[in-house]
Amino acid sequence: MPPKTTIPTNPPRERAFLIGVELRNDENLLQVDDSLNELSLLADTAGLDEVGQATQRLDSPNPKTFIGTGKVEEIKALADEVRADVLLFDEELSPRHLRELEKIFGDNVRILDRTALILDIFAQHANTNEGALQVELAQYEYRLPRLTRAWTHLARQAGGGGGRGGAGGVGLRGPGETQLEVDRRDIRRRISTLKDRLEKVRTHRQQHRARRKRARIPVVALVGYTNAGKSTLLNHLADADVFVADQLFATLDPTTRRVELPGGNLALFTDTVGFIQKLPTSLVAAFRATLE
Repeated sequence: MPPKTTIPTNPPRERAFLIGVELRNDENLLQVDDSLNELSLLADTAGLDEVGQATQRLDSPNPKTFIGTGKVEEIKALADEVRADVLLFDEELSPRHLRELEKIFGDNVRILDRTALILDIFAQHANTNEGALQVELAQYEYRLPRLTRAWTHLARQAGGGGGRGGAGGVGLRGPGETQLEVDRRDIRRRISTLKDRLEKVRTHRQQHRARRKRARIPVVALVGYTNAGKSTLLNHLADADVFVADQLFATLDPTTRRVELPGGNLALFTDTVGFIQKLPTSLVAAFRATLE
């Protein structure tokens, strides 16, 4: 009989090379090494294996490639040596940064920034309808200004003279630009719809909050760094069964439990989404109802 072949249950994890930049006069609380350690934990949560790191100190980001041109060549060699699949930047890259870096590194390696990574983690861990809406809104707002990259192949096919107007195509849009405009319009429409739905969630939460105030039941919020043990503490205080895992952002959706205090008084304890350094502003905005 031929030998049995075993099929792996999980695909191999992608190999990520981490890049940190220390900007002079930066007000971040973490030093670059500590921030990269945090990024490494985020990468692991997202299913990536770290295979190397590089750092650079700059007065300000390079307008084209974020890091200096010499550092780009150095990282290109290092990433090739460790067979990296992903270059993971510890800052949010602008659309131009992404575009220029993708030209340099080609199709062999993906370029991700910290914001895209956190959005991916949130998308994996959003279990409730509200959480999914919040993450989807943040993802669309992040992608909208970066949408140009997805349609460059169509723009090249248009070639400046292949539009519907026959030879030359002067003054007419090619199919790449047309598709890009359609996608932008669709995304803006979806963003508007998501904001309307989240505003209804916010109104609903305000009504709940008003009822709690009238009932004069104290509300205690458990706040702190992601994976600091907030859910574990809530389970202990309330004899609850809130999901607990040793990973960043295991809990995204607020969970409230009633707790009897010494003396017989009652209080409501709420587990909240954790803090992290450089949390994307789009996520902070999207989670406004939750934070309130």
